[in-house]
Amino acid sequence: MAGCGGSDDAGSSGGGDDKITLGFSQVGAESGWRTANTKSIQESAASAGIDLKFSDAQGKQENQIKAIRSFITQRVDVIAFSPVVESGWGTVLKEAKDAGIPVILTDRAIDDPDTSLYKTFIGSDFVAEGKKAGDWLVKEYEGKTDPVNIVELQGTPGAAPANDRKAGFGDVIKADPKFKVVASQTGQFTRTDGKAVMETFLKSQPKIDVLYAHNDDMGLGAIEAIEAAGKKPGTDIKIITVDAVKDGMTALSEGKINFIVECSPLLGPQLMDLVKKVQDGQTIPQRVLTEETTFTPEQAKEVLADRKY
Repeated sequence: MAGCGGSDDAGSSGGGDDKITLGFSQVGAESGWRTANTKSIQESAASAGIDLKFSDAQGKQENQIKAIRSFITQRVDVIAFSPVVESGWGTVLKEAKDAGIPVILTDRAIDDPDTSLYKTFIGSDFVAEGKKAGDWLVKEYEGKTDPVNIVELQGTPGAAPANDRKAGFGDVIKADPKFKVVASQTGQFTRTDGKAVMETFLKSQPKIDVLYAHNDDMGLGAIEAIEAAGKKPGTDIKIITVDAVKDGMTALSEGKINFIVECSPLLGPQLMDLVKKVQDGQTIPQRVLTEETTFTPEQAKEVLADRKY
C-alpha cells in the first residue's frame, strides 16, 4: 500500500478476479492535513476491498506525471490524483484517456479546458474558503475606520488552493479600502516556511494587524515567529487560517488563532464510492463538494476532543 511498483503487471487490473485496482498519486506529506488525507485514502481503500497502488510525488509535478504513466503501464482500473499544480496535465491525461483508464481529481482541480480528461473532481470550494475568511475579517472590523494591515502566507505557487483562497479572500475585502494586504508571500504550505516568512514580515512591516494563512501549518509556524518577537498571537496580531487540523484547532481553542475555515482531508470514503461507480459505468456528477464549516475559539473547544485529524 505504501509504494508504487514500476513493473508492467498484466494482471494488476483484475486479471481473473473482480477486485478494482486504483492508482493514486498524492501531492506529498507537506502538512498535517496531507498526512490525514493520505491515511483516509489508504484506510478507505482497504475497507472497500480496493487494491491501492499509492505514489508520493514529494511536491513535484514531474514525479506525479511519472507515477500516472506507471499506473497506465500497469493497466490499473482507475487513476486518482491530487494535482501538485493546476497546469500542465493535458498530455498525460490524454494518455490515460486513450488507454481507457478513467481519472478522478481529488482535493485540487486542474485548469485544462478539456473536461473530458477526467470523470469528476471531488474536493472543497477553495474560493468559498477564502471568502469565508474574508467575511469573518469584515465582520470583525465592522464600524471601524482605521487601516487594517494584513500579511498573507500563500500556499504553493500555482496550486489550486493557493490561487483560489487568495482570490476569494481578496474579492471580499476589496470592497473596503481600510483593508490593505501589505505583504503576501508563499510559505509552501509548511510550518517551517510559515515561520521563516513571518519572521521576514515582522522585520519588514512596521505594523501588522492581521495574518491570513492559506493553511494551519503555516499559521502555526507564524505563531512561533510572532511569540519569538515578543508579540501575542491572536491579540496583537489576529490570525485566520484554513484547514482545521488538530494542532490548528488546539491553537484556536487557546486563542492564538482567531478563526479557522475548515477544509476536510477525510475524502477517502467518498473517493472509493466514486471509484466503484466509475468502474461500474455509472453516471456521476463532474463536481463533488465536501461538506465543511468554520470555527471560532469557543467552537473549537467544543469539538476538539472528537477531531479525527
